[in-house]
Amino acid sequence: MTKRLKFLSISLLTTLALWAQQVDVSGNWNVTISMPDGQIMGKASFKQSGEKVTGWVGPSENDPIPISGVVHGKTLTIKTSPQPGRTVAFDKCEVTVNGNKMAGTIDADRGKIEFVKSN
Repeated sequence: MTKRLKFLSISLLTTLALWAQQVDVSGNWNVTISMPDGQIMGKASFKQSGEKVTGWVGPSENDPIPISGVVHGKTLTIKTSPQPGRTVAFDKCEVTVNGNKMAGTIDADRGKIEFVKSN
C-alpha cells in the first residue's frame, strides 16, 4: 500500500510539473496595438532564458525599443525601455500566451495588444 501511494504521489507531481512548465515566447512576432484613437502595427523579437525575456518591440526591426520581461505560467509581462528622444506606445503590457498568439492589455487597460508569431 505504501509503495502504491508513493508511486501515485510521484506520478501526480510529475504530471503537475509538466503542466506547469513555462511557455517559450522566443522568436519574431507581429504586433497590433488597439487604443481608442486607432491601431498601431509593429514587430517584436524576444529571447527567453528561464523566466527572463529580453528583446525589442517597435514599428520595425530597424527602429527597435529594448524590452525586458518575465514569464510566469502563461502570462508574459513586458516593460519597455525607450531611448532618449523616443516615445513608445506603452510602458508596460501583460499578455496571456496561447500557442502562437499572445493577447492582453497595455498600461493597466489603456488599450489592447496582440502578438502573432511570424515565420
